Amino acid sequence: MKEIRSGVPDLEEELGRPGPALVAEAADWPGDVVVLGAGGKTGAGIASMARRALDGAGREDVQVLAVSRWTDARGRSGLEKLGVRTVVADLSDPAAVDALPDAAVVIHLVGAKFGTASAPEQAWMTNTVLPAFVTRRYRGARVVALSTGNVYGMTAPVTGGSRETDEPRPVGDYAVTCRGREQVFTHAARTEGTPVALIRLNYAVEPRYGVLADLARTLLAGQPVDLGAGAVNVVWQRYANEVVLRSAGHAAAPEPFVLNLTGPETAGVRTLATRLAHHLDVVAEFTGEEPATSLLADATLCHTLFGYPDRTLGQLIELQTRWITEGGELWDKPTKFERRDGRF
Repeated sequence: MKEIRSGVPDLEEELGRPGPALVAEAADWPGDVVVLGAGGKTGAGIASMARRALDGAGREDVQVLAVSRWTDARGRSGLEKLGVRTVVADLSDPAAVDALPDAAVVIHLVGAKFGTASAPEQAWMTNTVLPAFVTRRYRGARVVALSTGNVYGMTAPVTGGSRETDEPRPVGDYAVTCRGREQVFTHAARTEGTPVALIRLNYAVEPRYGVLADLARTLLAGQPVDLGAGAVNVVWQRYANEVVLRSAGHAAAPEPFVLNLTGPETAGVRTLATRLAHHLDVVAEFTGEEPATSLLADATLCHTLFGYPDRTLGQLIELQTRWITEGGELWDKPTKFERRDGRF
Protein backbone atom coordinates (compact mmCIF):
# COMPACT_ATOMS: atom_id res chain seq x y z
CA MET A 1 0.00 0.00 0.00
CA LYS A 2 1.46 3.31 -1.08
CA GLU A 3 1.57 6.21 1.38
CA ILE A 4 -0.13 9.36 0.08
CA ARG A 5 2.07 12.21 1.25
CA SER A 6 2.43 14.81 -1.49
CA GLY A 7 -1.10 16.12 -1.86
CA VAL A 8 -3.47 15.95 -4.80
CA PRO A 9 -1.03 14.74 -7.51
CA ASP A 10 0.04 11.81 -5.33
CA LEU A 11 -3.58 11.01 -4.45
CA GLU A 12 -4.76 11.10 -8.05
CA GLU A 13 -1.87 8.91 -9.15
CA GLU A 14 -2.90 6.34 -6.55
CA LEU A 15 -6.62 6.50 -7.43
CA GLY A 16 -5.72 5.64 -11.03
CA ARG A 17 -3.25 2.87 -10.22
CA PRO A 18 -4.30 -0.49 -11.72
CA GLY A 19 -3.57 -3.71 -9.88
CA PRO A 20 -1.96 -6.71 -11.61
CA ALA A 21 -5.29 -8.52 -12.09
CA LEU A 22 -6.77 -5.57 -13.96
CA VAL A 23 -3.70 -5.26 -16.17
CA ALA A 24 -4.01 -8.95 -17.07
CA GLU A 25 -7.71 -8.57 -17.87
CA ALA A 26 -7.16 -5.39 -19.91
CA ALA A 27 -5.01 -7.44 -22.29
CA ASP A 28 -8.21 -9.18 -23.40
CA TRP A 29 -10.48 -6.13 -23.71
CA PRO A 30 -12.08 -6.41 -27.16
CA GLY A 31 -11.61 -2.80 -28.26
CA ASP A 32 -11.78 0.86 -27.30
CA VAL A 33 -13.09 1.89 -23.89
CA VAL A 34 -15.44 4.86 -23.49
CA VAL A 35 -16.05 6.40 -20.06
CA LEU A 36 -19.31 8.37 -20.05
CA GLY A 37 -19.53 11.07 -17.40
CA ALA A 38 -15.76 11.17 -16.99
CA GLY A 39 -15.85 14.71 -15.62
CA GLY A 40 -17.56 13.62 -12.39
CA LYS A 41 -16.01 12.69 -9.04
CA THR A 42 -14.88 9.22 -10.06
CA GLY A 43 -14.43 9.60 -13.80
CA ALA A 44 -10.82 10.76 -13.91
CA GLY A 45 -9.63 7.92 -11.70
CA ILE A 46 -11.46 5.30 -13.76
CA ALA A 47 -10.36 6.69 -17.13
CA SER A 48 -6.71 7.03 -16.07
CA MET A 49 -6.75 3.55 -14.50
CA ALA A 50 -8.11 2.08 -17.74
CA ARG A 51 -5.37 3.78 -19.76
CA ARG A 52 -2.62 2.67 -17.39
CA ALA A 53 -3.96 -0.90 -17.32
CA LEU A 54 -3.93 -1.05 -21.13
CA ASP A 55 -0.42 0.40 -21.26
CA GLY A 56 0.73 -2.18 -18.73
CA ALA A 57 -0.80 -4.91 -20.88
CA GLY A 58 0.92 -3.64 -24.03
CA ARG A 59 -2.38 -2.62 -25.61
CA GLU A 60 -1.43 0.77 -27.03
CA ASP A 61 -3.73 -0.09 -29.94
CA VAL A 62 -6.79 0.40 -27.69
CA GLN A 63 -8.04 3.91 -26.99
CA VAL A 64 -9.64 5.20 -23.78
CA LEU A 65 -12.15 7.95 -24.50
CA ALA A 66 -13.36 10.16 -21.65
CA VAL A 67 -16.69 11.86 -22.43
CA SER A 68 -18.07 14.85 -20.53
CA ARG A 69 -19.12 18.45 -20.98
CA TRP A 70 -15.61 19.15 -19.63
CA THR A 71 -16.15 22.31 -17.62
CA ASP A 72 -13.06 21.24 -15.64
CA ALA A 73 -10.13 22.19 -17.86
CA ARG A 74 -7.55 20.93 -15.35
CA GLY A 75 -9.12 17.49 -15.14
CA ARG A 76 -9.34 17.24 -18.90
CA SER A 77 -5.73 18.28 -19.39
CA GLY A 78 -4.53 15.78 -16.80
CA LEU A 79 -6.21 12.89 -18.59
CA GLU A 80 -4.88 13.92 -21.98
CA LYS A 81 -1.33 13.95 -20.59
CA LEU A 82 -1.84 10.30 -19.65
CA GLY A 83 -2.91 9.42 -23.18
CA VAL A 84 -6.66 9.46 -22.62
CA ARG A 85 -8.62 10.97 -25.50
CA THR A 86 -11.21 13.45 -24.21
CA VAL A 87 -14.49 14.04 -26.00
CA VAL A 88 -16.81 17.00 -25.35
CA ALA A 89 -20.49 16.06 -25.47
CA ASP A 90 -23.79 16.84 -23.77
CA LEU A 91 -25.08 13.35 -23.12
CA SER A 92 -28.63 14.59 -22.56
CA ASP A 93 -28.74 15.32 -26.30
CA PRO A 94 -29.50 12.10 -28.22
CA ALA A 95 -27.82 13.49 -31.33
CA ALA A 96 -24.62 14.05 -29.35
CA VAL A 97 -24.75 10.48 -28.02
CA ASP A 98 -25.30 9.13 -31.53
CA ALA A 99 -22.20 11.02 -32.69
CA LEU A 100 -19.89 9.49 -30.06
CA PRO A 101 -16.99 7.31 -31.23
CA ASP A 102 -17.39 3.55 -31.40
CA ALA A 103 -16.32 1.50 -28.38
CA ALA A 104 -16.33 -2.13 -27.29
CA VAL A 105 -16.43 -1.39 -23.54
CA VAL A 106 -18.68 1.31 -22.07
CA ILE A 107 -18.33 2.59 -18.49
CA HIS A 108 -21.51 4.52 -17.69
CA LEU A 109 -20.97 6.92 -14.75
CA VAL A 110 -23.66 9.47 -15.61
CA GLY A 111 -26.19 10.22 -12.89
CA ALA A 112 -28.14 12.92 -11.08
CA LYS A 113 -28.51 12.84 -7.28
CA PHE A 114 -28.16 16.14 -5.48
CA GLY A 115 -30.89 18.68 -6.07
CA THR A 116 -33.29 16.00 -7.27
CA ALA A 117 -35.68 16.65 -4.37
CA SER A 118 -36.37 20.14 -5.73
CA ALA A 119 -36.03 19.21 -9.42
CA PRO A 120 -37.11 15.56 -9.75
CA GLU A 121 -37.53 15.92 -13.50
CA GLN A 122 -33.74 16.20 -13.79
CA ALA A 123 -33.32 12.87 -12.03
CA TRP A 124 -35.82 11.21 -14.34
CA MET A 125 -34.19 12.63 -17.46
CA THR A 126 -30.59 11.86 -16.47
CA ASN A 127 -31.10 8.56 -14.72
CA THR A 128 -33.71 6.89 -16.91
CA VAL A 129 -34.06 8.62 -20.30
CA LEU A 130 -30.38 9.26 -21.02
CA PRO A 131 -29.42 5.57 -20.56
CA ALA A 132 -31.81 4.70 -23.39
CA PHE A 133 -29.73 6.92 -25.70
CA VAL A 134 -26.61 5.06 -24.56
CA THR A 135 -28.04 1.56 -25.05
CA ARG A 136 -29.13 2.50 -28.56
CA ARG A 137 -25.73 3.93 -29.47
CA TYR A 138 -23.68 1.11 -27.95
CA ARG A 139 -25.88 -1.85 -28.78
CA GLY A 140 -23.85 -5.01 -28.24
CA ALA A 141 -20.91 -3.36 -26.43
CA ARG A 142 -19.96 -4.54 -22.94
CA VAL A 143 -21.60 -2.02 -20.59
CA VAL A 144 -20.76 -1.41 -16.93
CA ALA A 145 -23.36 0.94 -15.44
CA LEU A 146 -22.82 2.52 -12.04
CA SER A 147 -25.87 2.27 -9.79
CA THR A 148 -26.35 2.70 -6.04
CA GLY A 149 -27.19 0.79 -2.90
CA ASN A 150 -30.04 3.28 -2.47
CA VAL A 151 -32.18 0.98 -4.62
CA TYR A 152 -32.44 -1.29 -1.57
CA GLY A 153 -34.57 -0.75 1.50
CA MET A 154 -33.32 -0.36 5.05
CA THR A 155 -32.09 -3.46 6.88
CA ALA A 156 -30.99 -4.26 10.42
CA PRO A 157 -27.18 -4.18 10.79
CA VAL A 158 -27.21 -7.73 12.19
CA THR A 159 -28.34 -9.02 8.78
CA GLY A 160 -25.14 -7.89 7.07
CA GLY A 161 -27.07 -5.75 4.59
CA SER A 162 -28.99 -6.30 1.39
CA ARG A 163 -27.80 -8.90 -1.11
CA GLU A 164 -27.92 -8.70 -4.88
CA THR A 165 -30.81 -11.16 -4.95
CA ASP A 166 -32.97 -9.06 -2.60
CA GLU A 167 -35.97 -7.28 -4.05
CA PRO A 168 -35.21 -3.55 -4.53
CA ARG A 169 -37.30 -1.18 -2.39
CA PRO A 170 -36.24 2.31 -3.53
CA VAL A 171 -37.48 5.40 -1.69
CA GLY A 172 -37.54 8.88 -3.26
CA ASP A 173 -36.97 10.11 -6.79
CA TYR A 174 -33.23 9.52 -6.73
CA ALA A 175 -33.44 5.87 -5.74
CA VAL A 176 -36.49 5.19 -7.92
CA THR A 177 -34.83 6.68 -11.01
CA CYS A 178 -31.61 4.79 -10.32
CA ARG A 179 -33.68 1.63 -10.29
CA GLY A 180 -35.18 2.86 -13.56
CA ARG A 181 -31.68 3.21 -15.01
CA GLU A 182 -31.00 -0.40 -14.07
CA GLN A 183 -34.20 -1.45 -15.81
CA VAL A 184 -33.28 0.40 -19.01
CA PHE A 185 -29.94 -1.41 -19.16
CA THR A 186 -31.66 -4.69 -18.28
CA HIS A 187 -34.02 -4.13 -21.21
CA ALA A 188 -31.02 -3.78 -23.53
CA ALA A 189 -29.52 -7.00 -22.17
CA ARG A 190 -32.74 -8.93 -22.68
CA THR A 191 -33.86 -7.52 -26.03
CA GLU A 192 -30.57 -6.71 -27.77
CA GLY A 193 -28.18 -9.13 -26.09
CA THR A 194 -26.04 -6.24 -24.81
CA PRO A 195 -23.81 -7.61 -22.01
CA VAL A 196 -24.46 -5.49 -18.91
CA ALA A 197 -22.99 -5.19 -15.41
CA LEU A 198 -24.92 -3.17 -12.81
CA ILE A 199 -22.75 -1.92 -9.94
CA ARG A 200 -24.58 -0.92 -6.74
CA LEU A 201 -22.04 1.26 -4.94
CA ASN A 202 -22.15 2.77 -1.45
CA TYR A 203 -20.21 4.69 -0.17
CA ALA A 204 -16.83 5.23 -1.90
CA VAL A 205 -14.44 7.46 0.05
CA GLU A 206 -11.20 9.29 -0.57
CA PRO A 207 -9.74 12.18 1.44
CA ARG A 208 -11.41 14.99 -0.53
CA TYR A 209 -14.98 13.76 -0.12
CA GLY A 210 -17.15 10.98 1.23
CA VAL A 211 -18.69 9.89 4.51
CA LEU A 212 -15.42 10.14 6.45
CA ALA A 213 -14.69 13.63 5.11
CA ASP A 214 -18.24 14.71 5.98
CA LEU A 215 -17.89 13.44 9.54
CA ALA A 216 -14.43 14.96 10.00
CA ARG A 217 -15.60 18.39 8.89
CA THR A 218 -18.59 18.21 11.21
CA LEU A 219 -16.34 17.33 14.14
CA LEU A 220 -13.79 20.07 13.40
CA ALA A 221 -16.61 22.61 13.13
CA GLY A 222 -17.68 21.70 16.66
CA GLN A 223 -21.08 20.53 15.46
CA PRO A 224 -22.92 17.44 16.71
CA VAL A 225 -22.90 14.37 14.49
CA ASP A 226 -26.35 13.22 13.37
CA LEU A 227 -26.88 9.57 14.30
CA GLY A 228 -29.90 9.21 12.01
CA ALA A 229 -28.10 6.97 9.51
CA GLY A 230 -27.25 4.47 12.24
CA ALA A 231 -24.60 2.53 10.33
CA VAL A 232 -22.94 2.74 6.91
CA ASN A 233 -20.66 0.87 4.53
CA VAL A 234 -17.65 2.65 3.06
CA VAL A 235 -15.02 1.53 0.55
CA TRP A 236 -11.72 2.93 -0.70
CA GLN A 237 -12.20 4.78 -4.00
CA ARG A 238 -9.19 3.20 -5.75
CA TYR A 239 -10.60 -0.27 -5.10
CA ALA A 240 -14.02 0.85 -6.31
CA ASN A 241 -12.50 2.19 -9.55
CA GLU A 242 -10.76 -1.12 -10.18
CA VAL A 243 -13.86 -3.22 -9.47
CA VAL A 244 -15.89 -1.11 -11.91
CA LEU A 245 -13.36 -1.76 -14.67
CA ARG A 246 -12.89 -5.45 -13.86
CA SER A 247 -16.67 -5.91 -13.94
CA ALA A 248 -16.53 -5.44 -17.72
CA GLY A 249 -15.38 -9.04 -17.87
CA HIS A 250 -18.50 -10.16 -16.01
CA ALA A 251 -21.09 -8.20 -18.04
CA ALA A 252 -23.81 -10.61 -19.13
CA ALA A 253 -26.99 -11.03 -21.16
CA PRO A 254 -29.87 -11.68 -21.16
CA GLU A 255 -29.63 -11.28 -17.38
CA PRO A 256 -27.23 -8.53 -16.26
CA PHE A 257 -24.47 -9.19 -13.78
CA VAL A 258 -25.43 -7.36 -10.55
CA LEU A 259 -22.84 -6.51 -7.90
CA ASN A 260 -22.84 -4.75 -4.55
CA LEU A 261 -19.65 -2.71 -4.29
CA THR A 262 -18.64 -1.59 -0.82
CA GLY A 263 -16.35 -2.45 2.08
CA PRO A 264 -16.64 -5.52 4.30
CA GLU A 265 -17.45 -3.67 7.53
CA THR A 266 -20.78 -2.50 8.89
CA ALA A 267 -19.62 0.70 10.57
CA GLY A 268 -21.69 2.51 13.16
CA VAL A 269 -21.78 6.28 12.64
CA ARG A 270 -21.13 6.82 16.35
CA THR A 271 -18.08 4.55 16.21
CA LEU A 272 -16.70 6.23 13.08
CA ALA A 273 -17.15 9.70 14.57
CA THR A 274 -15.54 8.65 17.85
CA ARG A 275 -12.50 7.21 16.09
CA LEU A 276 -12.15 10.25 13.85
CA ALA A 277 -12.49 12.57 16.86
CA HIS A 278 -9.70 10.69 18.63
CA HIS A 279 -7.33 11.21 15.70
CA LEU A 280 -8.41 14.84 15.30
CA ASP A 281 -8.05 15.50 19.05
CA VAL A 282 -11.58 16.86 19.40
CA VAL A 283 -14.60 15.81 21.43
CA ALA A 284 -17.38 14.11 19.50
CA GLU A 285 -20.92 15.25 20.25
CA PHE A 286 -24.05 13.64 18.86
CA THR A 287 -27.64 14.40 18.05
CA GLY A 288 -30.58 12.15 17.29
CA GLU A 289 -31.02 8.48 18.00
CA GLU A 290 -29.57 5.42 16.33
CA PRO A 291 -32.31 3.65 14.36
CA ALA A 292 -32.90 -0.08 14.23
CA THR A 293 -32.26 -0.19 10.46
CA SER A 294 -29.83 1.39 8.02
CA LEU A 295 -29.01 1.47 4.30
CA LEU A 296 -26.49 -1.37 4.09
CA ALA A 297 -25.21 -3.78 1.44
CA ASP A 298 -23.60 -7.20 1.68
CA ALA A 299 -20.57 -7.20 -0.65
CA THR A 300 -19.58 -10.85 -0.16
CA LEU A 301 -19.82 -11.54 -3.90
CA CYS A 302 -17.60 -8.56 -4.71
CA HIS A 303 -14.90 -9.65 -2.29
CA THR A 304 -15.10 -13.25 -3.51
CA LEU A 305 -14.53 -12.18 -7.12
CA PHE A 306 -12.12 -9.29 -6.67
CA GLY A 307 -10.58 -9.68 -3.21
CA TYR A 308 -10.81 -7.31 -0.27
CA PRO A 309 -10.15 -3.55 -0.58
CA ASP A 310 -6.47 -2.66 -0.40
CA ARG A 311 -7.10 -0.17 2.44
CA THR A 312 -8.84 -1.17 5.63
CA LEU A 313 -11.38 0.99 7.42
CA GLY A 314 -8.79 1.88 10.05
CA GLN A 315 -6.33 2.96 7.36
CA LEU A 316 -9.01 5.06 5.67
CA ILE A 317 -9.72 6.83 8.96
CA GLU A 318 -6.02 7.53 9.48
CA LEU A 319 -5.65 8.77 5.89
CA GLN A 320 -8.67 11.05 6.24
CA THR A 321 -7.53 12.65 9.50
CA ARG A 322 -3.95 13.12 8.31
CA TRP A 323 -5.18 14.69 5.08
CA ILE A 324 -7.51 17.14 6.77
CA THR A 325 -5.09 18.14 9.57
CA GLU A 326 -2.37 18.80 6.99
CA GLY A 327 -4.68 21.16 5.10
CA GLY A 328 -5.50 18.87 2.19
CA GLU A 329 -8.03 19.93 -0.41
CA LEU A 330 -11.69 19.17 0.39
CA TRP A 331 -14.57 19.19 -2.07
CA ASP A 332 -17.86 20.86 -1.22
CA LYS A 333 -19.81 17.75 -2.20
CA PRO A 334 -21.48 16.35 0.93
CA THR A 335 -22.85 12.84 0.58
CA LYS A 336 -26.00 13.48 2.64
CA PHE A 337 -25.63 9.89 3.83
CA GLU A 338 -27.70 10.69 6.90
CA ARG A 339 -30.90 11.15 4.86
CA ARG A 340 -33.41 8.33 5.28
CA ASP A 341 -36.29 9.81 3.28
CA GLY A 342 -34.65 9.57 -0.15
CA ARG A 343 -34.62 13.35 -0.63
CA PHE A 344 -31.29 14.69 -1.86
